[in-house]
Amino acid sequence: MPKLPVFKGKELIKFLEYLGFEVTRTKGSHWRLKSEDGRATSVPVHGNKDIPKGLLRKIIREDLEMSLEDFDALYSKYRGNK
Repeated sequence: MPKLPVFKGKELIKFLEYLGFEVTRTKGSHWRLKSEDGRATSVPVHGNKDIPKGLLRKIIREDLEMSLEDFDALYSKYRGNK
């Protein structure tokens, strides 16, 4: 199983936008993102705090509907394009 990267809220939002998600709304410190195929997720942006590992795992598995390996491969590709 790949090791999950550490994300800040804004970093995760930028990566999700790279994957085709769009910000649909913000309410307080939570940003709601949705993709054209109907998948949706909420990302907390609490200043400079990291996204907890359990929440990141839930976002990947349930909201993005992908395996941790697929997520890791896409994130590696994204980092290479920066």
